[in-house]
Amino acid sequence: MINKIAASVEEALGGIADGATVLIGGFGTAGIPNELIAGLIDQGARDLTVVNNNAGNGDTGLAALLATGRVRKIICSFPRQADSHVFDALYRSGQIALELVPQGNLAERLRAAGAGVGAFFTPTGFGTELAKNADGTEKETRVIDGKSYVLEYPIHGDVALIKAEAGDRWGNLVYRKAARNFGPVMATAAKRTVATVHEIVALGQLDPEAVVTPGIHVTRLVQIHRLATAAGGFKQAA
Repeated sequence: MINKIAASVEEALGGIADGATVLIGGFGTAGIPNELIAGLIDQGARDLTVVNNNAGNGDTGLAALLATGRVRKIICSFPRQADSHVFDALYRSGQIALELVPQGNLAERLRAAGAGVGAFFTPTGFGTELAKNADGTEKETRVIDGKSYVLEYPIHGDVALIKAEAGDRWGNLVYRKAARNFGPVMATAAKRTVATVHEIVALGQLDPEAVVTPGIHVTRLVQIHRLATAAGGFKQAA
């Protein structure tokens, strides 16, 4: 019987190795799997490469992971914002490497990994500093039908940590609005995917037409609870 539900975050994250590439869903603070990030901090893996759209906000979530000093490199599109002081301090002191990737390229590089695409040409970044490798050498370029393109390679993950709204024991997932963001492509791009959900439903309860991430791409599922508000209700996370 297929049952991908883990009893705890600790159980779901067991075995993440030092040096792993970790894909972390989220767009700013929307859809960030905070419980899984906290679990990764407790788990203790080091020398990580982290892939996310941003580089952390404030002192929680991804920023808290960066503050541990266990992230060697971050691959992202938007590393700096008003409250990215943790990343800023690490980067300026040379304690973390940055690979800056245009947002569309980031999404496509992840999608390419999941689709088995070896590489692809894109016009985005051509003729800019983003068309250079980390060592300063130029990336391969090509003119196709009179337009200039730069060659980009997939981003594969050892593990993806994502947040969904609901799932079943087979691992099928649906998302809530903007919380969907990078979760679906990251789930396909990693060898192993761990997802949190607010609700676990019985098989057949999810409309197949609404399932965004099929269970074949999900390794483990952990149920989390919405945050209670001061008024006694619940705060619906984005």
